[in-house]
Amino acid sequence: MTDDGDERPIATVRPPGASSSPPPPQARRRSPGRHALLFGLIAVVVIAVLFVANGIFEPFKGDGSGAVVVRVPAGVSAGDVGGLLADKGVVGSAFFFELRATLGGDRANLRAGTYKLRKGMSNGSALAVLTNVAKTAPVINVLVPEGPARSELAPIVKKQGVTGDYRAASISSPELNPRAYGAPKDVKSLEGFLFPATYELLKSSPDAKRLVRDQMIAFKRNIAKVNMKYAKSKNLTVYDVVTLASIIEREALFDRDRPEVAAVFYNRLRDSISLGSDATTRFAVSNWDQPLTVSQLNSSSPYNTRRFPGLPPGPIGNPGLASLKAAANPPKSSNLYFIVAPCLKGRLTFAKTAAEFQVLIDAYNNKRASQGGKDPAFCR
Repeated sequence: MTDDGDERPIATVRPPGASSSPPPPQARRRSPGRHALLFGLIAVVVIAVLFVANGIFEPFKGDGSGAVVVRVPAGVSAGDVGGLLADKGVVGSAFFFELRATLGGDRANLRAGTYKLRKGMSNGSALAVLTNVAKTAPVINVLVPEGPARSELAPIVKKQGVTGDYRAASISSPELNPRAYGAPKDVKSLEGFLFPATYELLKSSPDAKRLVRDQMIAFKRNIAKVNMKYAKSKNLTVYDVVTLASIIEREALFDRDRPEVAAVFYNRLRDSISLGSDATTRFAVSNWDQPLTVSQLNSSSPYNTRRFPGLPPGPIGNPGLASLKAAANPPKSSNLYFIVAPCLKGRLTFAKTAAEFQVLIDAYNNKRASQGGKDPAFCR
């Protein structure tokens, strides 16, 4: 509105001196709504493609079969849960389980707890169970200690409620073929692969076969953590490492001693000196808790590493992860001998030469004599 009352279009009112030429054209602005719509369409397409991929690459369909107990710890990620399920054979792929949980908005809904699931479930079926109110199945905990042979483990697990014949169940398992790890064709059992840990079994069916299956799965998961590069450079197979680890497990009471024991054995193998391990002879003659007799020490068993050089034919027990790692990667050392140190509650002491070793033997025997024949590892 001008002072004289004329109404003119705002565009025709120009300050004095302004150019009469029309203003330059301005860039056309895109609507923010169109951007949002475009991104939304892209997101829908991507999600649809991922859902299709999940369906194509998911090997299992439906609710599965059999019974599998899975414990989901608190605070784990969807990927970790997928790994647990894949290891147990519940789902076919940890990646696609996590993908399905992500696309379905279920990542935050996964609940910790112990679940009774099935083998060969679809990702959706497994998620339906794991995202409901936690279904706690009655279970028993079975502690499998590090070291013992399968013949020793049988009564140990039986006392904890495991049913069935553990010795028979631990002869073979569809979950693991020892020959895949370098075992000879005539290997007679799963000795060495019965991984020590605490296992959960359904209280309604704590079967020995289920325990062995879970032990095979645990072995495969843990052996993957062991770097075999050095051992392979010494022409040792994984089976050789398991065998050596089983001896280390019986010789060393403490984890801190295991690497040095491994170094001693590597040095003796290098120098073609017999391992001289009483533990292998004890395995051969089934004597774990009594003094070895002269006839037992002279046993003709190939497990008698006093008489026969090199590694024994196979594992003498079932080692834990610390012994497996020590057997695969020993430290550099010149030691060739070890013995229990007096008064150190089972710790070992080491020697480079036979003369040094004899001094340690004398100290050990003198302490035993001063204690009236009692174990010199524990002093009064």
